[in-house]
Amino acid sequence: MEDHLWVLKDRERDLIRELDPDRMHALDEDDLLALHRRIRRARNKHTTNYRRKAAVDVVEVGARGAAYPKGGKSRLRAEVFEEALSLVSARLAAVAHEQAEELKRERLQRARSARSAGPEPHGPDSDGKVPDPGRLREHSKHSGQLKRDASSIAQGARRQAKRDS
Repeated sequence: MEDHLWVLKDRERDLIRELDPDRMHALDEDDLLALHRRIRRARNKHTTNYRRKAAVDVVEVGARGAAYPKGGKSRLRAEVFEEALSLVSARLAAVAHEQAEELKRERLQRARSARSAGPEPHGPDSDGKVPDPGRLREHSKHSGQLKRDASSIAQGARRQAKRDS
């Protein structure tokens, strides 16, 4: 990647400089996501530009092989950002994995110390009674879709009436 930086503009080189290992290790997950987004946009831009120009060159020259040498700089720019994107993606994956492991350790530690993040029992209801923690609310006997349940019951009643007659 270092040998292809001559094809980049100053702002693009600044973006690539952010991939320095010391700088990337200092970034948290949100900052890495922002960097990833910026590099992906640059990669998409240069890839699109290269493909559009190459398509025009093929039409002008009449063959893909003959048109290939004309798009050298555009192709190099796209390759630089493709490689940069892979570096940021790898670092982002590592940081995300570390944070997931840290959250897992915290949850396990809370569970072991009996300070679970589970639901807390509710306070007294309107009658002043405190509900049993094992039974917080009444369950209904229907699925929540009254119309469908009523239709099913009516259909069963029709079937039974047909058998009975």
